Amino acid sequence: MSKTSTIEADKKTVSLDALYSLIQHDLKRVDALILERVKNEVPLIGDVARHIIISGGKRIRPALTLISAQLCHYEGHRHIALAAAIEFIHTATLLHDDVVDESTLRRGLATANEVFGNKASVLVGDFLLGQAFQLMASDGSQAALKILSDAAAVISKGEVMQLMTEGQPETTIENYLQVISSKTAVLFAAACELGATIAGKGRHEDALREFGIYIGIAFQLVDDALDYAADSKTMGKNTGDDFQEGKITLPVILAYNAGSREERVFWIRTLGELQQTPNDFEEALLFMRKYGAIEQTIAMAERYCHKARLCLSDFNNSKAKSAMLDIVDFCIHRAY
Repeated sequence: MSKTSTIEADKKTVSLDALYSLIQHDLKRVDALILERVKNEVPLIGDVARHIIISGGKRIRPALTLISAQLCHYEGHRHIALAAAIEFIHTATLLHDDVVDESTLRRGLATANEVFGNKASVLVGDFLLGQAFQLMASDGSQAALKILSDAAAVISKGEVMQLMTEGQPETTIENYLQVISSKTAVLFAAACELGATIAGKGRHEDALREFGIYIGIAFQLVDDALDYAADSKTMGKNTGDDFQEGKITLPVILAYNAGSREERVFWIRTLGELQQTPNDFEEALLFMRKYGAIEQTIAMAERYCHKARLCLSDFNNSKAKSAMLDIVDFCIHRAY
């Protein structure tokens, strides 16, 4: 069976051009600030940081801060530094994740740990977290500092929670959702909530925080589906990495729960004991197709996207609101 599933064939193209048109000036300022902050008298810090920061990506998380600020009619400058802080936290977690996962490819390029080694990646990740907290502190807002520092703490907890579920295909869906809510969605939520906070629109904070949580969960659900449904060129990373690393994601949980006793033995051997043969990944794909695990995962992501859209219902129609709805569609239909 081909590693490209019907999801890949049915995927529609969703453009974020309207979003980036609205925030392009601010996003350039965010990028300039990020590059300025990683200039350092220690050359290795700049080399590693620039390798991952300029290697591509949609800058979805800082974009959410910028567009949320527009949605709430913010007219100041604080959103620039706070969006940069969001991206620093995200980039630091990528550096640390790639070391923990022993990943070799991200966004179609060699990972920083593959190029510079694990020690450099971990330490530069710590440096970037330091930059994030400096930017938070310089903002001077206790509310903004709390949003971002709380998010950083929850992300770390989520990473540990994910580590505890590795190799355990009997993990419950509830536990899985708790992991991705902590590991991924919380930073989306913080990015969105900041827009309302700095605009002084406290009545919108809950709605935007929930919007971020829902699209963050959807984003991760699709990511986990694509690890079994897309090709490496499309994803920009090695297909099947989650399987090889023994990660327990929703497609695995669904296939395990629906499977026969013999099929569950397969999942325990391959993911629990990491005793894998060259044909095991193809067999895993067959089991997932047998029970519709990928389609069920995407369907769950679509339900969270529906919840995200409802969070914006109280906002007046505007270009910013339309752009945020485009992000929701992108979470489902993105190619990577």
